[in-house]
Parts: sequence; structure tokens; C-alpha cells
Amino acid sequence: MEFRQLEHFLAVAGEMSFTRAAERAHVVQSALSTSVAKLERELGVALFDRSRQQITLTPAGERFHTHAHDVLRAGRAAVDSVGEFRGSLVGTVEFGSLIAFGPLDVAGALGQFHRRHPHVRLRLRLSQTGASSYLSALLEGTLDLALVSVPDRFPAPLTLQKLFDDPLVFVCRGDHAVADRREVSIDDLSEEDLIGFPPGFGLRRLVDDAFHAAGREARTLYEVPAGFHAVADLVSSGLGTAFMPRSEASRFPALRTVDLAEPVLWTVYLASPARGRMTPPSAQLAQALLDAAGGQVSGYAVPR
Repeated sequence: MEFRQLEHFLAVAGEMSFTRAAERAHVVQSALSTSVAKLERELGVALFDRSRQQITLTPAGERFHTHAHDVLRAGRAAVDSVGEFRGSLVGTVEFGSLIAFGPLDVAGALGQFHRRHPHVRLRLRLSQTGASSYLSALLEGTLDLALVSVPDRFPAPLTLQKLFDDPLVFVCRGDHAVADRREVSIDDLSEEDLIGFPPGFGLRRLVDDAFHAAGREARTLYEVPAGFHAVADLVSSGLGTAFMPRSEASRFPALRTVDLAEPVLWTVYLASPARGRMTPPSAQLAQALLDAAGGQVSGYAVPR
């Protein structure tokens, strides 16, 4: 049994889809299916029930699942622990990313980290169902660090450090009725055809919650599981209007931005396991991201 097989098993168990698991593991689906099938042959049991349209874990798969995370985590920790004898930091950091980084230069921080620690492998994951899934992955050990916004819970075993707040603004074309206003209320926007993200995304929840607080229902007619450039293109084409963090809206000068009378803040956190359970590479990367945030949050103790 190889660690890679465990990674493939956990990816399928986490997504309950070989297609999505292959995307998550950055391999072709045939290779992932072969890897899982080989693992099942070596164990002598079926780990997944493939007889239905939606695959599920078998009872043996459920039991194996409870131990696979610990085995993989222990194996990675063992590899990382000998890095100091090679004279450089080595290992892998599984990093859950967001669809946008607001005012934080995440790309710059990752690039600088890579130059300082070229033997550390960074594996970025972008959830298509929203960053809330990262919390479970961190608890399971399949992620080392993640950026999360509007978390629906703050699990005690995890550490969440606030990186920044970014106010939402209303974004529209120059010919919109409120384009020249200084600010606008949620109540004024109750009939807008909105372009936004799917329900699992933190930014979508922020907008929905703001409308609910005003006693209204957001009319998000177009759901875009992509970046703000796609949203801006749809707004420019006249399909609707949108809400964006101010830092993102500033990238589209051809569109108008209007402040909200009732401020709505997009808050982004760096989530990680408790400090004692972090590997040296993930602790170093966490500190790099905190430094990039401007030193507004306390740092991590780097394990030795």
C-alpha cells in the first residue's frame, strides 16, 4: 500500500465522485480509478459501492476511512521531520484557496515562500462548492491550511486567524438607475437581477444574509462558480448587477461601484490545525501569509 493510494482513496471519499476526486488530486480519472481498485485488491475488500448512480462507502470503506487520515498524516509528518538533516525545509503543503484574495497578495506570498523553500511542494485546491468544505478537510487531515470566508462554524480543534475585512459594494453599468448615487440600501436593490456565486460560497451567503436582514430575498438569477472577471463580463453585457468586495470591484474601472448604506464586510480567515499539529512547512507558509496580511494577527510558533 502506497501513500498515493491513500490520497486517492480519501479524495474519492471526500468528493463521492471519481471525476471530482481526479480533479482534486490532479490526475486523470483512469489513473485514479486504477489506484483505488489496486488498493481494494491489496486489502481484499471493496471500499466503495459503485452499484448506484451516487457511489458510497461500504462498511469496510467506512472503517478504513477512519484510519486512513491518521496513517497519511503520520507518514507525511515522518517525511517532514527529517528535513532539517537535509539542510533545507522539505515536504508538502495542501492549501485550500479562495476564488479571490481581496487586498491580500496571496500569489506574492506563495511565490516568495517557494523561492525561500524550493523543496516544499505546494498543492493548491480550489473547492467548487465553497470554502466551507475546507474545515472538514482540515479536521480530517487532507488539508494543511485554508483560506475561508464566512465560516458557518469555528471547530475547536482548528485555529482561525482573521486576515482582513473588505466591504462589499454594489456593481453596475454606467446606465443603471443608481450608478451616480453615493450609496444605496439593500431595500433599493430588492428587484435587481443579481449575478453571484453558488449558495455554498461565503460571498453568496453574505449577500443572502444582508437581504434577509432587510426583510428581502436576493434574486440571484445567474450563478457563476468562477472568478470576478466572469461576473464583471456578465454585468458589462447587461445581464444583471452584482456585489463584489471593494478590492475586486476596483479592477473593473468600466463598471460603476456604489457603497452600501448598511455596510457588509467580507471577512477572510486563515484556518489551520492547532499549532502543535502543524508540520514545519505548513507553519512556515502560515507565517508567510500572516506577514502578507500586514502583521495584524499573531504569528505561529514553527515546530522544530
